[in-house]
Amino acid sequence: MKKRLPILFFLIFSLNFLQSQDKKPPSFEEVLSLKSVSSPEISPDGNHILFQTNAVDWEKNRYDTEIWLSKNSKSPFQLTNNLDGSSTNPKWSPDGEWIAFLSKREEKTQIQVINFHGGEAFQVTNSKQNIGSFEWSPDGTQIAYIETADDSKKDKEKEDKYGGFEIEDKEFSFDQLWVIPFAQKNLNHYPLPAEKKDSILNKLSEAILLIDSAEFTITDFLWSPDGKYIAFNHQPDPILISFMKSDISVLDLNTKEHQILVANQYADGLLDWSPDSKSILYTSDLDNNDSNFYLNSRYFRINMDGSNNIELGKSFDENLNNLKWTSSGIYGIAWQKTKRELFNLDPINGNVLPINCGFERIYDFSISKNGKSIAFTASNDDDLVEMYKNEWPLKSNQKITQTSDQIKNWLTAKSEIISWKSEDGALIEGVLYKPQNYDPAFKYPLMVVIHGGPTGTSIPNPVPSYVYPILQWLNKGALVLSPNYRGSAGYGEKFRSLNVENLGVGDAWDVMSGIKYLEDKGIVDGNSLASMGWSQGGYISAFLATNTDKFKAISVGAGISNWVTYYVSTDIHPFTRQYLKATPWSNMEIYKKTSPMTNINNAKTPTLIQHGEFDRRVPTSNAYELYQGLQDVGVDTELIIYKGFGHGITKPRERLAATWHNWKWFGKYLWGEEIEIPMKNE
Repeated sequence: MKKRLPILFFLIFSLNFLQSQDKKPPSFEEVLSLKSVSSPEISPDGNHILFQTNAVDWEKNRYDTEIWLSKNSKSPFQLTNNLDGSSTNPKWSPDGEWIAFLSKREEKTQIQVINFHGGEAFQVTNSKQNIGSFEWSPDGTQIAYIETADDSKKDKEKEDKYGGFEIEDKEFSFDQLWVIPFAQKNLNHYPLPAEKKDSILNKLSEAILLIDSAEFTITDFLWSPDGKYIAFNHQPDPILISFMKSDISVLDLNTKEHQILVANQYADGLLDWSPDSKSILYTSDLDNNDSNFYLNSRYFRINMDGSNNIELGKSFDENLNNLKWTSSGIYGIAWQKTKRELFNLDPINGNVLPINCGFERIYDFSISKNGKSIAFTASNDDDLVEMYKNEWPLKSNQKITQTSDQIKNWLTAKSEIISWKSEDGALIEGVLYKPQNYDPAFKYPLMVVIHGGPTGTSIPNPVPSYVYPILQWLNKGALVLSPNYRGSAGYGEKFRSLNVENLGVGDAWDVMSGIKYLEDKGIVDGNSLASMGWSQGGYISAFLATNTDKFKAISVGAGISNWVTYYVSTDIHPFTRQYLKATPWSNMEIYKKTSPMTNINNAKTPTLIQHGEFDRRVPTSNAYELYQGLQDVGVDTELIIYKGFGHGITKPRERLAATWHNWKWFGKYLWGEEIEIPMKNE
């Protein structure tokens, strides 16, 4: 028996080697073309699952979302197919017979409905504006939805007389709450007879405005389980930062009157109703205007009459997301370092307890009306996100999709979580990606890819991408480090607050100390370093470009170059005031300390700058300022503006272009290659 062990080991090793030889490095297009699944919606009886898939349409240069259906946990099939756009946000009718969803099939995005048993979808609403969100009434006889008020006539009259102009922060239309009857009894003989179709659809189009002449905009709403009330979030206007003044009111559907239930000084957010319709779960900043961006959220339950207002989860040191209140408790998801776990929040004592679902990360979930079944999306380090189903108490997970089959023949990323101490002693984690043929005796070039946020989180992923060709760099023979620098989510409130009044400076400590850690281990070539990132990751890369000459090349994606420039032109001014604890006019020194432009004269690193043309989050003035400054001090630089985009690159062709731009830039300065970007499809 002992003599057979070496032979058995040799056979296993040979098999693994041959299997790895069969795998191929994917192209940029293949990586960007990966299909993904999201947004589970389990049927009321817990037997069937709706979900969304996202796929690339290269010909029309767009990402398309369509709805799929798994019946009785069997292989899913595509339910919708909008040739001119996407179909999103599927919702079951309370009896499970109908599926409503949003889709733009003519001029505006409208609510469509399709029967669970089959047939063609038909349009329920005929609104003048796009519909953003909707909910079935608990008895299934109505659908409520949010629609922006139609002020086009008034706007045209103004333009006809005075031309085009806009008054900042005063030109907007309110979002209103409407309800439309769903004549289910007339649809039992689906599909509709042709001679009755028009008359039935006309009845369906008789929408009613629920709240008229309100001096606020409605951002979210939920029916009470007994169908007697609608709770809704509202704020003074639709301007983005007005969410900080949001309150919660309740509409009595019998009297048509609404009253404020929660009105703290700063942001109040509706989360869910209790199953008995007597209480509401909400989140609030109370009177603390500094908590929107980096402090923990706070959670409360309150009775309909305003009594028994109790804070829940006070001892839980992270943010709970996707909270849903069921008969067995309140469920939510939270980051725990690089893991994302399901939790139960007790509505009585406020305790938060983890639930082991058997995965490294849970992304979203849906619980059936009877509380017995759960559908969720999840992944482990080496898998793509898949759809799963389980029963309470949790048993073995039923896998619904096979998304990871797309990469089974690819050379994918190997990853591990590493940690190190930063300059001030803070413990920092990061994801280290290695080539498939990694050799610890070799010193590799290192590509540092920095996430945005700053409250984002880098996690292990077999195919990390966006506009950075990470797999290709790994297969070329490089290491990739994605640090969870101070401010990242998943590490608690204290950690998320470490870059307050220390942006850029502390972030740079975390990146540079991570590089030194890998250099000291002898696996990184300190003369072949690169840094890149988008948004906050772009800002940190810009800060590194002007504060160290350690890197061979840098790429700044939608990054801040000057906090003063950013502050006066961004659409989220409070972000800067909260993190820097000042305006430029009250403390210019903190703005100088944290701005990449302050030390532009020290810049030496060749820097690529990528930015969206219409970015309001980080306006393009930041890109032009950094570009001009680098030119003035004689640093190699290139600025690429992606036409028609805001803060992110959201179309596949431009994302492919941005990937090529990064491949070419780092190929030149790290590997000495002159790369020609192909102009023809091969």
